[in-house]
Amino acid sequence: MPESIQSKTAPADQRLVGAGKQALEFLFGAQRLIGDEIAFVRDEALDRARTETHLFNEFLSKMAQAHSVRDYVGMYEACGQHQLDFLRRDSERFFKHARHSFDAASSLLQSEALH
Repeated sequence: MPESIQSKTAPADQRLVGAGKQALEFLFGAQRLIGDEIAFVRDEALDRARTETHLFNEFLSKMAQAHSVRDYVGMYEACGQHQLDFLRRDSERFFKHARHSFDAASSLLQSEALH
């Protein structure tokens, strides 16, 4: 190839290589983000199952100890409060994670837009 053609195609080749590198970086970032989401969902499902099992066991224990209407009312109030506390914590974790995921996705897209 004559040297004048090589010198003209060199910048185009460099841009093509740079674009390919950016695309790979973006795909790896997206893959990492999806992997993090899968790990989060797995951990949350296990934690939720553990907590629900604990609440159910506590409910059964209190049910076995109750011998009067007053005991049953107290049991339902206590178990209901535990369930509400669990839902509040679960919602807070969900919104905190949603914010984190949004920030991570925004960061990934911003880093791609800067290139």
